[in-house]
Amino acid sequence: MTYPKKALLTSSVALASLLAVGATAVNADDFPSQPLTMVIGFGAGGSTDIQGRVLANVLEEELGQPVNVVNQPGAGMGVALTRLTNNTDDGYTFLYGPSSPLTFAPLAMETDYELDDFRYVGAVSLAQAGFVTGEDRPFGDSWEELVEYARENPGVSYATQTAQDRLIIDYIAEQEGLDLRIVPTEGGAGMAPLILSGDVDFAYSGGTHSGYADSGEMPVLLSLAADRLVAFPDAPTLVEAGYDITPGDILMAVLPHDVSDERAERLAEALEAATQDERFIEVTEERLLLPVQYMNEEELTDTLYEQRDAFAALIEEMGGVEE
Repeated sequence: MTYPKKALLTSSVALASLLAVGATAVNADDFPSQPLTMVIGFGAGGSTDIQGRVLANVLEEELGQPVNVVNQPGAGMGVALTRLTNNTDDGYTFLYGPSSPLTFAPLAMETDYELDDFRYVGAVSLAQAGFVTGEDRPFGDSWEELVEYARENPGVSYATQTAQDRLIIDYIAEQEGLDLRIVPTEGGAGMAPLILSGDVDFAYSGGTHSGYADSGEMPVLLSLAADRLVAFPDAPTLVEAGYDITPGDILMAVLPHDVSDERAERLAEALEAATQDERFIEVTEERLLLPVQYMNEEELTDTLYEQRDAFAALIEEMGGVEE
């Protein structure tokens, strides 16, 4: 039987359309089918960057595609988060970094993003911030003795780095009746010389103290993580010291909120596998002295909203955040 040329053409178009639909379906299920981008909202060489690059190498093997690391520093990760809100590649770009720019920053300052703007695929590690001091202080390396000393000696100096740590120390000073002298600093590089030289009595450290774990030059007075610090297990937590605050940063992967479940779940599987990889464990636990801990999307999201609500309550109690 012969068919008219018009009918043959129509059949060919229909077949091509079916094949195209089939190919699209296969591609949708075959994520990732092209390289991914991990955005780190800080400059190269810091602890987040070091950890993130090792994580990217492990994810490449788990996902079967290159994972390119791009540093987008600025505004304490705010620049990277703002750009991520405008991303439309459905899971091929994700951010790796700490939680406080999402749980605290939008409450304390104007940002172009909110916690609701993203989905939190999974966490792989916990930060290890703390209040630190130096050697040969009159209060030793005991938080209780520092508080007692500060009550008797108004003007004890504290080096602050962030609006968040300033809020916490203001809350503690109010609870304990302390009159502290606040010394603003820029990051760990600005804080460390002041502590090591004895120019300030104690300070906030986001992780710089880990580099002095062996030398003992920067003892930790108090852990700002949910648990005691891996490298400084003798330092009590905020809760153990009598303060109902758990501000610990969580290191996690973040996607735009509208990324499909299938793609988010695929990335989550790779993240969980990375927490069992020897390379990631070695750089995290042995070099950076951070605990490896996986949290799935549901647990992580619940924890972030709990932290956000706790910060909001603390800010309200304190009457705002110091500029």
